[in-house]
Amino acid sequence: MASKDTQNQKGRGLPHFLPGVPDPGRSHIISCSSPGNQTRQPRPHPPSRFLSTLDLIIIHQQVELLEMILGTETTNKYEIKNSLGQRIYFAVEESICFNRTFCSTLRSCTLKITDNSGREVITVNRPLKCNSCWCPCYLQELEIQAPPGTIVAYVAQKWDPFQPKFTIRNANKEDVLKIVGPCTTCGCFGDVDFEVKTINEKLTVGKISKYWSGFVNNVFTNADNFGIHVPADLDVTVKAAMIGTCFLFDFMFFEHSLAGL
Repeated sequence: MASKDTQNQKGRGLPHFLPGVPDPGRSHIISCSSPGNQTRQPRPHPPSRFLSTLDLIIIHQQVELLEMILGTETTNKYEIKNSLGQRIYFAVEESICFNRTFCSTLRSCTLKITDNSGREVITVNRPLKCNSCWCPCYLQELEIQAPPGTIVAYVAQKWDPFQPKFTIRNANKEDVLKIVGPCTTCGCFGDVDFEVKTINEKLTVGKISKYWSGFVNNVFTNADNFGIHVPADLDVTVKAAMIGTCFLFDFMFFEHSLAGL
């Protein structure tokens, strides 16, 4: 009877955190000498609670007064909101001053996304890479962890001499979606749209928009606003990757105020 119960427990397993992602909870069970002494560690918190039903995600960069007054590059901070303008997450960049000063928008950094209770739900890692059509072998990329410690997606820049192109990949580095930007990201007095397409680029499933926030804001501050328009039933791991993609676009195309006009 004992062996049969054990088999039934193994068959049931533990519920998945995210669709298509192995359950990280299995690695958080500490085995002791006696089965009665086993304790379960707290599980990481996945982002599925808020992202699973959203078809519009708004990302608002906070204005840094020190950066405005002194002209020094500070760490970026972002509010992530739903379509009603309610904050669901908060993102903070972690990077060293040397990278921000000398590597500028190409700097390596980590963006930690927390919920309103301060618990980290998503980690975005950005290594130091090039951003030029003359260096096609070392282009931009991101690693997305959700929850932290579990890699669920990657974002990779694709070489193209005319348009910004990126792919969203799953944990096995298989292409899932493509993102195609406009030939120019200047956005003179208007929004800049990056279309999210299927792999063959025949169907558009969503878009990432950089909203034009007015001449004064764009010239005198680096604060940018983005909107992610996607189907509500899109996999939350892909939505998490698209949030990371917004951060990457901000660094690459809109970090300096005049570039966002």
